[in-house]
Amino acid sequence: MEEKNVAKEILKNVGGAGNVSHLEHCSTRLRFTLVDDSKVNEEAIKKIPGVLGITQTAQTQVIIGGAVIEVFREVEKLLSGVQTDKGDGPKKKQSWQAVALDFVISIFQPLIPAIAGGGILKSLLMLLNLVGVLDKTTSTYQILTFVGDAPLYFLPLLVAITTANKLKVNSLVAVSAVGGLLIPGLTALITEGTTLAGLSIQNINYAYQVFPAILCVISYSFLEKFFTKISPKVIRSFFVPMMSLLIVVPLTLLVLGPIGFTFGQGFASVIMAIFARFGWIAVALLAAFLPFMVVTGMHKAMIPYVITSLGETGKELIYNAASLAHNIAEAGACFAVTIRSKDKGLKATAVSAGISALFGITEPALYGVTILHKRVLYGVMFGSLIGGATLGLLSVEAYVAVGPGIASLSMFISETLPNNLMYAVIGLVVSFVASFTAVLVLWKEPITDGADESTKQNEIVFNAPVEGQVIPLSKVNDDVFASKMLGDGVAIVPTKGELYAPINGTIKMIYNTKHALGMETEDGIEILFHIGLDTVNLDGKFFESFVSEGQKVSQGDLLIKFDLLNIKEAGFDPTTMIVITEPKRVKLNLASEDQVTKEEKIFIVEGKEENAIA
Repeated sequence: MEEKNVAKEILKNVGGAGNVSHLEHCSTRLRFTLVDDSKVNEEAIKKIPGVLGITQTAQTQVIIGGAVIEVFREVEKLLSGVQTDKGDGPKKKQSWQAVALDFVISIFQPLIPAIAGGGILKSLLMLLNLVGVLDKTTSTYQILTFVGDAPLYFLPLLVAITTANKLKVNSLVAVSAVGGLLIPGLTALITEGTTLAGLSIQNINYAYQVFPAILCVISYSFLEKFFTKISPKVIRSFFVPMMSLLIVVPLTLLVLGPIGFTFGQGFASVIMAIFARFGWIAVALLAAFLPFMVVTGMHKAMIPYVITSLGETGKELIYNAASLAHNIAEAGACFAVTIRSKDKGLKATAVSAGISALFGITEPALYGVTILHKRVLYGVMFGSLIGGATLGLLSVEAYVAVGPGIASLSMFISETLPNNLMYAVIGLVVSFVASFTAVLVLWKEPITDGADESTKQNEIVFNAPVEGQVIPLSKVNDDVFASKMLGDGVAIVPTKGELYAPINGTIKMIYNTKHALGMETEDGIEILFHIGLDTVNLDGKFFESFVSEGQKVSQGDLLIKFDLLNIKEAGFDPTTMIVITEPKRVKLNLASEDQVTKEEKIFIVEGKEENAIA
C-alpha cells in the first residue's frame, strides 16, 4: 500500500484530522497527540499494510519503520488547514504526568535529527584527524567543526521553534525572543556586568542552553494570547509581537533565564551523581529494561537528559551506552533465532530485524521477534545487562544524540579518551555474544514437530481462494509481504479473476478500492486477501465486490471479481496474497505449491491457540 493510502487509513483510525492536536515523528514512529484518545481504533490500525504496531502512552504512537518520513509527510498534507476538534464529546482524562511527558517529548524529539547530524559530522572530523587524512589545524577542519557545532550552539533557537509549535504560537516571534539572549553585543555586556532598569543581570552564556528558552517561550505564549485578546485588529500584527518581546526578553534576562540555567545545571548534576554513586550498575539496569521502555515509547523521556548533558558537559555517560548494549543485544538475539528456528517466515523476519537492530533501529526486532517470544526477551535482557555492565565499567562516553549502532560508532570518538571508541566496540561485541548465546541456548520452537492428537484435531483446512500458481510469500515482489511483516501465508499468481471464501467466516473489512478484503473464520483466525501489488492505485477500477462488511460467508462463496487481463495491461502484478494476520504465530502447513483450483486445499493451520510464546 502506498504511503498516501497508509496515511489516510491511519488518520481515519486515530479519530480523523480534527482529533489530531499535534503530530511529529521519530526514526520509526508517527507520534500523535490527540484531543480524545478513546477515538483510536487500535485493531484497525494494526491491520493497515505498512504498520508494524501501535502503542498508547502519553502519545499515540504508530510504528511504521523505515517509511515513517514519507507517511508523516502524507499525514501532514491531510492535516493541512484542518481545524482541531474542540471535543464536545467525552474525553479520556490524562494525568498531569502524561501531559508533562507529552509536552517534553514534543519539544525534544524533533531536535534529534539536527543534533545527531551535527554531532556525527564532528565525530567524523575527529576520525579523519586521527587517521591523518585531515589535520585539525587546517581552516577546512575548523570551519566544518563550527558547522557540526551549530545545532548545539544554537540549541536555544531550535528549542524555541519546537516549543512554539507545541504551544501553537508564532514561532518566528518566539525565535526572536530567544535570539535576543544570544546577540553577541548583549552577551559581551552581560559578561562584563550590566544592569537592566537598575537590576543586575546574571552572567550566563545562553548558548547550548535548553530550559531558559523553554521558559521564555512558555511566557511568550501567555503574552501573545493576552495582547491578541486586548489589542485592536488594525494594529495587532505589530503591537502583539512588540509588546510580547518588550516584556518577555527582559523577564527572561532577569528571572526566567537564571531559573532555567540553574535547573539545567542541577538536572545534569543529578544524573552525573547517580552515575558516580551507582556507575556501571545504572547502565546495566537501564539497558536490561530498555526493551520494555522502547515498546511503550517511554525511552523518549530520556531525551531531555541526553540533550541537556551534551549541552552542559559535551558528553553523556548512561543512556547511549545502555542503548548501544540493548540495540546490539536485539541483533544478536535475532540472528540466534535465525539459526535455531524452523519457521521460514520467522527466520526471514529475524534476519531483516537483526540487521536493522545492528544499525540502531530496534522496533522491527522488538515487535517482530522479541515480544512475541518470551525466551528471546529473556536473552535480550541478559545480553543487554551484560553489555551494559561492560560499557558502564569501562565508563564509555557518548558525544552525539543518535541511536547507537555500527553505522554511528563515530559518536564514541574522543580526542581526550583515545580508548573510548575501542571500549564501545568491546561492549558491542559482549552484548552481541551474550544475547546470541543466551537465545541459542534458551530457544524452544513455539510448536513442536511432534504434534499430539489433540493438536491434529484442531487443524483448520483452507481451500484456495484464487485459482492459479501457488508461490511462497517470500517470493512476492513486495518487502512487506515477503518479510511476513503482516503475518504468515501464501501467494497465488491467478489464472482466473475471482476471489472465493477459502473457509466459513465473516467479512470484517472491505477496502473502498475493492482490491483487499479481510475476513475472520469461525475459529477466530483473521485473514487478509490482497489482490495484486499496488493495485490500490486503480481506485477500484476492474474490481467488483459481491459481499459487504459483517456478512457471513461459506467456503466457496464468491467474494470479489477482478478483470485479470486489464489489470495486467495496466502494468500491475496481479499476484494475490493470503495472509494470516491474527494470531501472529500460527503454524502453516503448505499443502501445495502447484496449480490449484478453488476446490483444492492450499494450507492447514495447526490450532488457533496462542503459540507466540514458548
